Amino acid sequence: MNWLEALLLGILQGLTEFLPVSSSGHLTILQTLLNVENSPSELLEFDVMVHAATVLSTIVILRKEIADLFKGTFCTKVWNPEKDYVMKIFVSMIPVLIIGLFFKEYIERIFGSGLLVVGICLIITALLLTFSYFAKPRQRDNISYGHAFIIGLAQAVAVLPGLSRSGTTIATGLLLGNKKEQVAQFSFLMVLIPILGEAFLSLLDFLKDPAMLAQGLGVLPIISGTLGAFISGCFACKFMINIVKRGKLIYFAIYCVIVGVLAVSFSI
Repeated sequence: MNWLEALLLGILQGLTEFLPVSSSGHLTILQTLLNVENSPSELLEFDVMVHAATVLSTIVILRKEIADLFKGTFCTKVWNPEKDYVMKIFVSMIPVLIIGLFFKEYIERIFGSGLLVVGICLIITALLLTFSYFAKPRQRDNISYGHAFIIGLAQAVAVLPGLSRSGTTIATGLLLGNKKEQVAQFSFLMVLIPILGEAFLSLLDFLKDPAMLAQGLGVLPIISGTLGAFISGCFACKFMINIVKRGKLIYFAIYCVIVGVLAVSFSI
């Protein structure tokens, strides 16, 4: 992987991690179009790099909300709304923790990341976004613990390539009747720890193999890919929150259908 390929893939990762169009699916499509051939060491290093950049972009855009949660959780002894919110985030992580630790490799082996699977999952993403577009919010002040767990289940299912993590969690929250601005913020905050965990596990895989350390990407691809993922991630995170508030997810549904049908067509 050269620096230009890393830059393009990093930009695409940063954008599609937050936009409801599936980062894994689009990376598979772009790698196929560019005919990028990556060694296992390059794939692992790139994975660690872009996920770290994605987390950093989330922290930058939602820094006020994260700071308020941090202060409310660790600077007071009484139970307060901030601690309650953090507990809901932990509840939402239970399903993805189970899937990530015990079933992710099994699922990836079964479904793979070919264009056919990606296309089908993109069409499923489009259906979820379409249904959520017509969902009516109920009079509810906060996301409940039950809804947090269900949204977490949606995130766990989104391990499938082509099934958007942000699209699935946001659509699920809206279908449950939660308010748009609450769902958008919760969706982006709930993925911070799983993304960090995924990057950490990939880093361990990378560091434990001396051969991989010797066959890394190189300095220039690392820098270009990281910067691309961070800058595009900042833009996508802020843009997506505003899009959800305005209820414009139907346009992403149309896009996912088009790309999904094209992916299925090329795979047949």
